[in-house]
Amino acid sequence: MGLALAQAQAAGARGEVPVGAVLLAPDGTVLAQDGNRTEAACDASAHAELLVLRAAAARLGSPRLPGCTLVVTLEPCAMCAAAAAAFRVARLVFGAYDPKGGAIEHGARIFQTQGAIHHPEIIGGVRETEAAALLQDFFKRLR
Repeated sequence: MGLALAQAQAAGARGEVPVGAVLLAPDGTVLAQDGNRTEAACDASAHAELLVLRAAAARLGSPRLPGCTLVVTLEPCAMCAAAAAAFRVARLVFGAYDPKGGAIEHGARIFQTQGAIHHPEIIGGVRETEAAALLQDFFKRLR
């Protein structure tokens, strides 16, 4: 989570919503890490999770990431949760809960639906206070 938080800080410094993600191989090796790039890329899908999932898949030469762990600073939205399922990550670890836009413990609850194509292990609330503070500070500065 430390690497994901560093990526979130870097994203915030670039003017992006401060969310960071890291994709770990089954042995714990970092395959990819990045932060949100939606503004810079003019791409609403350039969430940190999607960026690292795509980069890791390209690096491994596979559309599936079995045994891998996705670590992200904020509870993933429906788009990112569905992508984690499609990439077949083994586990999803997140920091801050997102009652408004999250789709793991809130909203769509992607992995709890009957039609869910994959059910990764979910670990939420890891370094939650730090992750939430990054987001709160960012949005306070905007107002």
